[in-house]
This record gives sequence, structure tokens and C-alpha cells, in this order.
Amino acid sequence: MHPMTATDSVLVRNRVPEVTLVFWIIKVLSTTVGETGADYLAVNAGLGPLVTDAIMGTLLALALALQLRNGRYVPWTYWLTVVLLSVVGTQLTDFLTDKLGVSLYASTAVFSAALAVAFAVWYSCERTLSIQSIVTRRRELFYWVVILLTFALGTAAGDLATEALGLGFRIGVMVFCGLIFAIFAAYRFGANPVLTFWLAYILTRPLGASLGDLLSQSTEYGGIGWGNINTSAAFLAVIAALVISISRSRTPAPIIP
Repeated sequence: MHPMTATDSVLVRNRVPEVTLVFWIIKVLSTTVGETGADYLAVNAGLGPLVTDAIMGTLLALALALQLRNGRYVPWTYWLTVVLLSVVGTQLTDFLTDKLGVSLYASTAVFSAALAVAFAVWYSCERTLSIQSIVTRRRELFYWVVILLTFALGTAAGDLATEALGLGFRIGVMVFCGLIFAIFAAYRFGANPVLTFWLAYILTRPLGASLGDLLSQSTEYGGIGWGNINTSAAFLAVIAALVISISRSRTPAPIIP
């Protein structure tokens, strides 16, 4: 048996998943659910923004508390938290735009600044922004704050591109796919892996939002017409199948206090 190296030890204790193709697939699907799920609850289900915000905020608090209590990476609690953060991040941006009348230009700028500050504070405290070293509760808290801000920023930037700038859903999907591919190419040619990861992570949110709108919106508005409930249900089913597959294939990691 080979002895465990320092790198292996960190990965075993890490509270978030390794970055693989499945990771990115689930991430994009979860961001799409955030877009269509929030719209379905607030509009189609008739709950309205305030009730929807209260319900999703409560569910997020419960999921996050469970995730933090685990002290390790557990696929279903981790991805449940991500999906709920996606919904709440969408609601946060929609509240600023629809209720307070904040322009998408302003909300994109505000969330960009907030995210930059969050990264700066995280780095000043921990001297790293790598998700391969989320081995303490404090680092995990920084991580979840940043994830929420990436969802809010991604929603604002996606709406800015597809609506305010008039790109539309189809072109929006192509543009954000192209940007992510360019970042991947830069990573393959030696660009900083932490920087390229976070840039790609931010861009998957507007990609997911554009994809969700493309699938769910009616043909009258440039979509395919699946509807919010069908799109959300289909993507949630795929997420659940992938998470179950991951859970069955991985060896449980020890709980770290």
C-alpha cells in the first residue's frame, strides 16, 4: 500500500468536490434550475416573490447548516445547497431589478464589487482561494459566501447580456459557452488554475440562466417553450441521477471537526 501524501490528505479532508466534468455538468444544471425554479415558484405557482424568498431562504439555511455540520463532502447535501443558493441568488438579483428598480448595469457592478471584496477578505485571511483546500469551517464559510455572490452576479450579468444588450437567449448561450471555452483553453496553456476556475464558475451562472430561459420561455419570446416546471423537473431529475451515481461510487471520507 502506498503511503498517503500531503495532497491526498487534503483531498480526503476537503469539504467540497473535486473539479471534474461531472462537477461542471451538475453546476450548469443547478444554475438553470435556479433560473427556472425561482420563476416557477414566484409566477407559475402564484406564491409571489416575498413568500418564495421566505421559503427558499429557510430551506437554504437548513441545507447550509446540515452541510456545515457534516464537516466533509457529502454529495447530496453539497449539491442541494448549491441548487438552493442558485435559486436565492436569482431571487436576490430579481428583487433588486423588479422591486427596487435597480438597473442591470448597476446590479452587475455592485455584485462584481461585492465579489471582489469577498475574494480579497478570503485571501487576506487564508492566503489561498483554491477550492482544493477547503478543509476548515472558516474556509467553507468564505466559499459559500462567494458562491452566493457568483450566482447573484451571474444572474445580473446574464440578464444584462440577453435582455438589456439584446443578445437573446440563443446568442447568449453561444457567447457564454465561447467565453468558458476560451478560459479552458487559457487554463490548458498554463493560466493560473485558481483564477480560471473562478472565472469559469462565474460564467456558468449566466450560461445556465440563458439556457434555462431558452428552454422554458415561449417561442413568442425567443424560447423553445418547455415551460418552467418541465425544464426544472427535467434538470432536477438529471442532477439527482448524477448525485446518486457519485454517492454510490465514492468512498466516504472521515468527518473532520
